[in-house]
Amino acid sequence: MRIGLVVLALLSLVGGTHAALKPLHADLQPRDNKAVAVYKTTAQGDLRMNLYFPSGWKKSGRRPAIIFFFGGSCATGTPQQFASAAEYFATRGLVAASAEYRIESIHHTVPQACAEDAKSAVRWLRLNAMRLGIDGKRVIAGGGSSGATMAAFAAYNTTFEPDDEEASVSCEPDALVLINPAFGFPNRSALTPEQAEAAKGPLGAFITSWRVIKGGPPAILIFGTEDPLQEKARDFARQLIAAGTRAEFYTAEGQRHGFFNRSDSSPWHILVLRQIDFFLGSLGYLSGEPTIGIPADTTVTLQKVRP
Repeated sequence: MRIGLVVLALLSLVGGTHAALKPLHADLQPRDNKAVAVYKTTAQGDLRMNLYFPSGWKKSGRRPAIIFFFGGSCATGTPQQFASAAEYFATRGLVAASAEYRIESIHHTVPQACAEDAKSAVRWLRLNAMRLGIDGKRVIAGGGSSGATMAAFAAYNTTFEPDDEEASVSCEPDALVLINPAFGFPNRSALTPEQAEAAKGPLGAFITSWRVIKGGPPAILIFGTEDPLQEKARDFARQLIAAGTRAEFYTAEGQRHGFFNRSDSSPWHILVLRQIDFFLGSLGYLSGEPTIGIPADTTVTLQKVRP
């Protein structure tokens, strides 16, 4: 990721001073079980949330919700990355969402804006629970790479807080689904050229701004065994366990960073969704077996390991 001097000069402008949550003032009218809503207005533009509803959804329901944040080092990416995951979990009965947040390539913002927006998005779901048909006490957050970091920061970062939001409404998710999150960069020798460049900039310091506390949400973490970012994530998971919080760690043998994204037909993509399904089922958010099937010729599997 490259952040220039102009972006750095905007540091004082990307906080919550020029941003505000945008509550729903009318009932959503999903079309084909989908809807789009603006959840936050900022000086850099409106931020939208893509919503996916299960069959038979009613606003009077109290279903669990899951929200995904895309990856891209706080610089690139779109909510489309998690469209298929959101669609799948909607078929399993959740109200699912994939949210925009401010990024360097579009909004010319620094990483702290991402953390603020992730917290705003979780808070927005709770503020609008009655119109969205969700249970505000069962909000799951997740994502991939930096998006997974943003989900975790909604629970374990207190440095970057949106201004002028209702603090009595918690931004802490009730469970975390973290696919190859970044909690710090490894030694330079283990980095890709892109990661080495990012580690030298604001992102390098930003992704270490977390602190595990007792009573945090249970988490599942999934990595490729060849992903150098997993070592810092193992430390994060060990700290969760030491604090008395449930943390499960899974690896995909021989896979690198971002292996989950290769294609919807990838066996790894399917295996990750199934493992998340099992995890959420164990927490009581889903019932029954996963409905996404493993291709008959699949010979690989995720391995549960000790962090």
